[in-house]
Parts: sequence; structure tokens; C-alpha cells
Amino acid sequence: MKTYKVRALKNDNIKVTVPGSKSITNRALLLASLTDGQCVLKGALFSDDSRYFLKSLKDLGFEVEEDEETKTVRVLGCGGRIPNSTGTIYVGSAGTAARFLTAMLGLSSGEYVINASEQMKKRPMKPLFDVLKNMGAVIEFMEAEDALPVKIRGCFADGNAHVQKKITLDISKSTQFLSALLMTGCMCENGLDIEITSEKKTGSYIDITRKMVEDFGGDVSFDGTTYSVAKKSYTPMEYQIEPDVSAACYFYGIAAIYGVKAVVNNVHFDSTQGDIRFVKLLKNMGCTVKDTDEGILVIGPDKSKREKLHGIEYLDMNNFSDQALTLANVAVFADSPTTIANIAHIRGQECDRLNAIAVNLKAMGIDVEENEDSITIYPGQVKAADIETFQDHRVAMSFTLSGLSGVGIVIKDPLCCKKTFENYFDVIDTLS
Repeated sequence: MKTYKVRALKNDNIKVTVPGSKSITNRALLLASLTDGQCVLKGALFSDDSRYFLKSLKDLGFEVEEDEETKTVRVLGCGGRIPNSTGTIYVGSAGTAARFLTAMLGLSSGEYVINASEQMKKRPMKPLFDVLKNMGAVIEFMEAEDALPVKIRGCFADGNAHVQKKITLDISKSTQFLSALLMTGCMCENGLDIEITSEKKTGSYIDITRKMVEDFGGDVSFDGTTYSVAKKSYTPMEYQIEPDVSAACYFYGIAAIYGVKAVVNNVHFDSTQGDIRFVKLLKNMGCTVKDTDEGILVIGPDKSKREKLHGIEYLDMNNFSDQALTLANVAVFADSPTTIANIAHIRGQECDRLNAIAVNLKAMGIDVEENEDSITIYPGQVKAADIETFQDHRVAMSFTLSGLSGVGIVIKDPLCCKKTFENYFDVIDTLS
């Protein structure tokens, strides 16, 4: 399927199930591989990103069994040891796989090659490479400097057990660098102290990582500047993965725009995922939002009563920036402009997402003001347009929301959504 023409929304009572969280699935896979026994992961996501992670673990010698029908993965951990001392892995365009597995291999005693897609080769890796090199890892760049693909020799090769315990790290471009080291720091003989040098020192995905490390029996403390990871074995366990709130937000955004009802099964306010803030944000924009036994219910403003969706004068989305594209599409239908701010880092994700918002909204006839770290969206009448996805799953899925107005929005390269939600457009078909 090279293009997908979005039909007008007809379903006014949406009830859907979304896949497991990508962020939690890939963290769970890494943590499970570092335990000293078998872990059973339930509710796992099966998508391009998670499959690259699963295949990489297998290529490193781990025993992994998956059942896509029951959404279950079994991983036999080796107590912080990588079964194969040499090997080659391919992480595709998965940022989590690239950052998490690079850290694990950098803190190993083996030698490996890490290959990646053309898209991933352009994404930031230097802060993590610098840390690992300072700790004694040897990294050879096979193409561009400070980018994948690389050959990496772990800092514990040749029996070296005395790597430095305290390191510094800048997480302004991605918190995944820190998450990677928080999870793999247990591989260091004396643990690991990570001093954060950037102004940004924490975030919602870091909170998820810390909680999951503790769920698996690890220990991470934070004094406001430095994270300390204890040398502690992870515990084999059965672990339930939450539904993906990022995926759920598309359907909540549809409810907001079109004044309909949407329930996403098993998504609740006690979710650990930062994107749950988006759901609460919709309440401020004029939606009715409540948690039910089935899942969170969002009801958009009642158009028959002339209720309106409200714009937001200024919103810092740094800690739930995956929803910047979703909010940008919702904002088109509001009664006043919306400014989404502090999101410069999304320029270095699967594509320059900030620019992708501007380019595609303008193609739809919507006025925007794009700045280095923010964008302002002025409400307007959507017109027919071809949406350039830039091979970015979130661009494809979020601009579908505007397309459900029925004006003739065409999503180019829609199957890039396979990165996290491979049957997304099958679900959209049930709504129109």
C-alpha cells in the first residue's frame, strides 16, 4: 500500500484496543536479558521496532521465544553476560534498540558490529558513544563519525574490571542515552554514577526506566544531579506490559476533534507513561474525560450544542513530545491558536518532526509559525492534500486525524506505521 486515502469519520462511539507500549516492551526485553533466569513478558508489542530488538537478542545468543497470538515473550537471561562473545546485530530504525543495545555491548567483554537503517544512521548517538569510549570501550565508526554502523569492543574485554565508576552525560538530545545506562549500569563491577550535565535532568521516560529497573530488582537513586546505579542482579519474573498510551492518544484526539466518544481498552490514569498527560490536556481543551472500568473515556465538545474545542496559548510538551504531532492536528479544529513549545529535540527523531508538522499543515491550507523549538498552529479549514510522512510512523498516524474530516487527505507511505502499530489503518477503516 503506497498511499492511504482517509475517508470521513462515521463512527461516533469508538472502542478500540491498541498494542503494548513500545517503550515498555523494549525496556522489558533488555532488563529480562540481564536477569539470571527466565522472564515471561505479557502484553508485548510486536512491531518493526520490537522485532529488531528480539532478533538482535537472538543474534547475541540469548534464548528467546515469542508467541504473537498471545502477545507473550520468554527470555532466558544470563546474569549480565552476553552468550556470544562476537556477533552482528541490526537495529533497523529503532532508537530504543540502537541506544539500549549499544550500551549493553559497550559494557560487555566481547566484540560486536551494530548495523542500522539509513534513517537511524542520521539520529544522535554521540553522547552515548563518548561515555562508552571514556569507560574504555573501543568504537570504530564504519561510515560517518559518531553515527551507526559501528564496530564496538566492550570496556570489559581482556578481563578489565576497573572501568571508571563516575561518568558525565548530556541528555538534551535524547533521554534514551540515560535510560540505556540506567538499565545496563548493573553490568559494572562497582555500579555506575551518572552526572547529568545538561539543563534537562529527568523526564517521563526516565521515570518509566527507573520504575522498571526497580520492578526487576535493581536500585537507582537520584540526588537532583547524579543517578547512582547499584551493582545488583536483576530478578527473573513475569511482567505485564501496559497498552501503548501513545497509540491510544490518536483515538482520543479523534474524539476531541469530531465531538464523538472514544474508549481505549485497558488504558487508565495510573499508567506510568508520560503521554497520559495528553489525555488530561484534552479536558482543558473542552473535552469530557473520565476513567471507566474498560478504559479512559474521552468525549469531544458537543457540536449540536455549539460547544467548542479550545486552543492553548502556550504548552511546554518537552516531556510528552511524541504527542506534539497529535496535538498539532487537534489544534487545527480549535477556536484559538495553539503554541507547542520546548520541542527542539524532535527535529532529531525519525524525521525533523517539527518541520514535518509545518510542511504538512501548510499543505492542508493551515497557517503555522515554525520556530527553532516551537510551533504555533492557527485554526482553519482543512483542504485536500497529500501528506509526506518522511518514513515516520507518528506523522502517518497523526495526520490521519485531520483526514477523517473527509476532505481528501492522502497519507503517503502509510505502512511506516509498522514501526509501532502495524494494523493502525485497519483500525481506522472500522471508523469510517
